[in-house]
Amino acid sequence: MTVPSDTATAVSQKPDASQEPRYTNAQLHEIEHTYSAPNYDPLPAVLSVGKGVWVYDVEGRKHLDMLAGYSALSFGHQHPRIMNALLEQAQKLTVVSRAFENDQLGLFCKELAEFCGWKNGEGQVLPMNTGAEAVESAIKTARKWAYLRKGVPADMAEIICCDGNFHGRTTTVISMSSVPQYRDYFGPLTPGFKRIPFGDPDALAQAITPNTAAFIVEPVQGEGGINVPPDGYMAKCLEICRKNNVLLIADEVQTGFGRTGKTFACDHDGIRPDLLVLGKALGGGVFPVSAVVGSREVFSIFKAGDHGSTFGGNPLGAAVAREVLRVMKDENIAERAAEMGQWLRERLQAIKSDKIKEVRGRGMLNGIEIRKEAGTAYDFVKQLLKEGVLCKDTASQVIRITPPIVITKEECEWGLERIARVLG
Repeated sequence: MTVPSDTATAVSQKPDASQEPRYTNAQLHEIEHTYSAPNYDPLPAVLSVGKGVWVYDVEGRKHLDMLAGYSALSFGHQHPRIMNALLEQAQKLTVVSRAFENDQLGLFCKELAEFCGWKNGEGQVLPMNTGAEAVESAIKTARKWAYLRKGVPADMAEIICCDGNFHGRTTTVISMSSVPQYRDYFGPLTPGFKRIPFGDPDALAQAITPNTAAFIVEPVQGEGGINVPPDGYMAKCLEICRKNNVLLIADEVQTGFGRTGKTFACDHDGIRPDLLVLGKALGGGVFPVSAVVGSREVFSIFKAGDHGSTFGGNPLGAAVAREVLRVMKDENIAERAAEMGQWLRERLQAIKSDKIKEVRGRGMLNGIEIRKEAGTAYDFVKQLLKEGVLCKDTASQVIRITPPIVITKEECEWGLERIARVLG
């Protein structure tokens, strides 16, 4: 895609709003803050149209999306093939619940299991909707597996997690968090979790007990600050888990489907975890789809009625996700992320600024850490918004630079020029 010269393209794509009054950014901002619960404080850009890597607000201002919905939009806004899959399926069958079978789910599960490396029926898929639901499903799977297969005493299963983790917002999942704001005033929290330092396999080995069911970890921490572990970390963790009959759960909700320059971030260490937790990009940026993928042996602990979801595995989401898997292969998304990510990271590292402490990342998952004396990352995110660059802060001092993987160098240059101006 070439860089649009003006907002005419965006305006022409807006739906007919003749029956609805025209609102300004300020008016819609006020309406949202009045009627939406205050659990978010979004940046004041009221977006209405998106195409590729570009989005436009209701007043026609152009912005470059360098957040990509925390990886949900890895293929860009309105990827034509993914949109076609959504629209075609929406006209046939959308939701039937899991009380009945549908013609998309079985094929989705087969194709996803094989895409993740389980061949000849060795793997199975537990379909859900959101990343947090998939994490919850993996936790339930690991706990029941520990009781039925490992012989852990009832209600004594432990799951090890890492400091700085982000696995979602449900009550059980925040019980793993080391961030006080995510936990405070939401108790009583769910017991059974133990935290260790991220990137330290020796800490994992020391934390395991006979009651340990699983170790859940993000191969690269996103919300925690774009934290990349030492090379070989995941391989060492898998070896330790194997020795101790512990399941390794890789949360690849944000890192999966090419984001880090490999199909999955675990591929950098050449390993396949026992359970792979997927979401975000699996829905192609158009529909919520998540899943837990693992071996038939692990999932054999379930019987009908143990777990479920009314919308999980719906034919609309399954059709979208099937097309995502095809786009991943046909457009060489992982290879593109590796090449573009290296180029982008080098360009960011070349910015001369005493405000920057470090640029780090893997593939197209990158972060700029701001020195504390220069202010917070949020201060610079607000300035970048005024320049037409959309990104977000995390861990107080880190600016995420995670554009859609389909972005071109020309489009990146547009954003880099503004990032350098704000930071330099």
